[in-house]
Amino acid sequence: MASTYSNLGIELIGSGEQTGTWGTTTNTNLGTLIDQAISGYEIYSCTGGTDTITIPNGASGVARNMTLQLNGTGGGNLVVPTNEKLYFVFNNTSSAITVKVTTGVSVPAGAKMILVCNGTDVLTAQNYFASLTLGAALPVASGGTGSTSTTAYAVYAGNSAGTGFTPIAPSTSGNLLTSNGTNWASTALTTFTGTVVAASGSTISDGTTAFAIGYLAIPQNAQSSNYTLVLIDSGKHIYSTNSGAQSVTIPTNASVAFPIGTAFTIVNNGTTSITIVTTSLTVYQAGTSNTGNRTVATKGVATCLKVATDTWFVSGAGVS
Repeated sequence: MASTYSNLGIELIGSGEQTGTWGTTTNTNLGTLIDQAISGYEIYSCTGGTDTITIPNGASGVARNMTLQLNGTGGGNLVVPTNEKLYFVFNNTSSAITVKVTTGVSVPAGAKMILVCNGTDVLTAQNYFASLTLGAALPVASGGTGSTSTTAYAVYAGNSAGTGFTPIAPSTSGNLLTSNGTNWASTALTTFTGTVVAASGSTISDGTTAFAIGYLAIPQNAQSSNYTLVLIDSGKHIYSTNSGAQSVTIPTNASVAFPIGTAFTIVNNGTTSITIVTTSLTVYQAGTSNTGNRTVATKGVATCLKVATDTWFVSGAGVS
């Protein structure tokens, strides 16, 4: 029976074959081919294109070696045979090289990797470590912190060089992590003494009901001709110096949804009375059951308060 060959191309002498010469074959198997497979270190010069290495039957071959040091030009492909085999690969070039049968694994420049051919393609041989101890801190470029120790309870922020992290200790109880636009720091909370500017119609809440933000003063909206109240008039006074007939209209809730509790004041410093128009609303003159439009006499002051969806009360001096 003629010889056959193993997965690694080692000659398996057939029964009764190679009488008187089998020793040569055996020495090649043991002294060359098996040595390559379990301890061979081959320095191979890559071209930068597609290089193909083989495991020839019964003869020395680059791909049979356990360790491959790739010199020459990187950036290309190293095609290995489909023989099932472990490879230790050292890419000693300046660019990544893909070790593959079809798709394979890219070995970065300068990297040393353990790969395995499963008979179809080349895969990484290791993707899980139960534990890992390094001789030095894992650098930021490799996903680490660049540090060998940590500060208790600190927050870590990237340092100014972008090469590691700087601990920011919590310092005093109640501190906040603040930014000055460049750096982070643990800073004590200070009493606010500035000015808050809120958008028109903003509200504050006591946890149950929302209220429109009010004023320490009563801002003025000067209107001396016919005028319909708008949402931002809440909390203001409508000041008139009219010289002729004038009306101030309270719109319905469907038109302007003043929050319940909205109040505004009409001050008539003109020469003619002002009519408060209340169409489709229920508006009571305070202290009476009178409803409907109200009149604010010259030098009169009227305060309007919303108490329900379309219900208001009007009170003041010179109101009829």
